[in-house]
Amino acid sequence: MADNSVEMREVVKRHGTTTAVDRLSLEIRKGEFFSILGPSGSGKTSTLRLLAGFECPDQGEILIEGHPMQGVPPNRRPVNLVFQSYALFPHLTAAGNVAFGLEMQRVPRAEIESRVTAALEMVKLASKRDRVPGQLSGGEQQRVALARALVNRPAVLLLDEPLGALDQQLRQEMQVELKAIQEQVGITFVCVTHHQEEALTMSDRVAVMDHGRVLQVGAPHEIYESPASLFVANFIGVSNTVTGRIIALDDGRCVVNTPDLPAVPAIHARAPLGALAGAQVTLVLRPEHLHLSRDVRSDVRTDGVDNAVPARVAKAMYNGSEMQYHLSVSEGLLWQARVPNSRGDQKRFLPGESIYVRWKVDEGVILAE
Repeated sequence: MADNSVEMREVVKRHGTTTAVDRLSLEIRKGEFFSILGPSGSGKTSTLRLLAGFECPDQGEILIEGHPMQGVPPNRRPVNLVFQSYALFPHLTAAGNVAFGLEMQRVPRAEIESRVTAALEMVKLASKRDRVPGQLSGGEQQRVALARALVNRPAVLLLDEPLGALDQQLRQEMQVELKAIQEQVGITFVCVTHHQEEALTMSDRVAVMDHGRVLQVGAPHEIYESPASLFVANFIGVSNTVTGRIIALDDGRCVVNTPDLPAVPAIHARAPLGALAGAQVTLVLRPEHLHLSRDVRSDVRTDGVDNAVPARVAKAMYNGSEMQYHLSVSEGLLWQARVPNSRGDQKRFLPGESIYVRWKVDEGVILAE
């Protein structure tokens, strides 16, 4: 318990006949940046509101810093919430907004001044302390909201789609800054978002939710490289999939018959835990793991068995650092591939061209249905 800032034990929250949070159990460690990721209606915002105290669970228990939160109102919890809309007072300066909570707590004026100054310096807004929100950019307003929450020294900072109101370039910049600030202050951050890149970039760990349940918790690379379900694989990034049946197992590998790839008798992959011959499975391949060649025997060095599937280039798109290809691997089955533009002399593939799609055994993930 001492190592966790937040514990949720079998928490249930219903809105009428809808179960928004369904027997949710989570442990969030002290000092980590933890993101709850999921589509609209997955229960992530209800989870955040339960932690903040704006809603009460119908069942289960919530502990923050080891203390039960049953019956504890929002203003008595060791948390602060940063809203997507920032909720700044338009008539107060940046410093006035940051100081507001401390003034309500009747903190001595000298202490307020030193804490507000430190908080604004932390978010790089000391030079704009006297500006009102209307004189600040979206990113600067977001930093004021962050400073206002941090100045109260909460044990846990809750963030509700914190970068949702920013444009793409500023969003990417703030992802890096937000993680840097979290590491600097050492406070536990719990962030709710539906933006996959945001969660993967900033988080130490991620929980993927759907229909009120947590489907997988892990480090970003674990969630991306080893999804526990087809929903997670499709929600986090882009996935190429094909279904089949395991027809043989040998030394941690499996042979899968894939009827949707009629030109290939079988593919080879790592066997999932508990795999059984005859089981229906889905192969998941990330676009960056596919190797493209004009010859089935290419110069890509492989370990173990190599898979090769004939395909036709449907689209070829230049995206600066990489080429993105849409590939027709069979009737009605399209895959995507990403190939880095690492060399100026690298040959590119043209729409309509016949090629081979190749991947190593360890580059695919097999999910049992």
